[in-house]
Amino acid sequence: MKIGYLGAGSWGMALSNLLARKGYFVTHWDRNKEKIRELKETRRHKRLKSLEIPENIVFTGDLDEAVKDKDLIVESVTSQGIREVLSNIKNLKCPIVITSKGIEKDSGFLFPEVLLDIFGEENNKFIGCLTGPSHAEEVVKNLPTTVVSSSYDFSTMNLIAKTFYTPSFRVYPNTDIIGVSFGGAIKNIIAIACGISDGLGFGDNAKAAIMTRGLHEMKKLASIKNANAETLNGLSGMGDLCVTCMSALSRNYKFGILFAKGYCLEDAKKEIGMAVEGVYAAVSALQIARKFDIPIPITEAVNAVLYDKLDPRNVVKLLMQRTIKDELK
Repeated sequence: MKIGYLGAGSWGMALSNLLARKGYFVTHWDRNKEKIRELKETRRHKRLKSLEIPENIVFTGDLDEAVKDKDLIVESVTSQGIREVLSNIKNLKCPIVITSKGIEKDSGFLFPEVLLDIFGEENNKFIGCLTGPSHAEEVVKNLPTTVVSSSYDFSTMNLIAKTFYTPSFRVYPNTDIIGVSFGGAIKNIIAIACGISDGLGFGDNAKAAIMTRGLHEMKKLASIKNANAETLNGLSGMGDLCVTCMSALSRNYKFGILFAKGYCLEDAKKEIGMAVEGVYAAVSALQIARKFDIPIPITEAVNAVLYDKLDPRNVVKLLMQRTIKDELK
């Protein structure tokens, strides 16, 4: 199998390595020419120190070269760049696997919907995703990891599962592509909230509440697009929420801690040095919620802290003093 891989961040490099170790030939593209030059010369990735890049991964700065005559395309570009990059692919002729997580600003589209908008409904059979609780640093070490594949098309969903499966990387198929995409997008917002809470020293009780009520917000938003609520109890929802909210490897969680320490938005992003997808998803999720008049207080609180510059301690007090209501409403 010949695979075109788009995006050479740590997650993209981890999955590209997994595919190459299975014997697939991977042409790996990134828009950053300097990064491509360095990867070609050193065969090392700055953020994955232990990784020795296999010889059957070749690097290119030419997008057409990366996608031409491939059996499968995989994307791991940032949420801000996904439409721009994929709009440059002409005549999609093979399945494309989304691994980025987020919601497009203003349109409110989840990334499978962005691809439908780019390539047309007639190509929905080619659109799939891979998502779930997975840190790049652990995947490159072959530590046990379990994720979810999904697609609008049953055969594409199973192809993705088969392609990525290894003895240490288990893939469960799930036909609910909207549900699994919602989980991956919203958990980053909740992870920022958990990082802020931990950074302020609010303790485990507070974090457990944020995670649980955050899952509730996921389900309320997912219901707008008729996703299966049970999907959010699985790997792409609760599973990804756990790993993102409780691990020092999580960039969104670390971002929240930095914010609690007094960093401003731009300085915290610069300190992380990678895309912090929850920063953007928070805006998009709130746009959706307001459009459909759905209260999502944790997401509202994250937006208030990040963009309205409210004191996080005061925001937490307001959350705790909200009107008492039934837990499941």
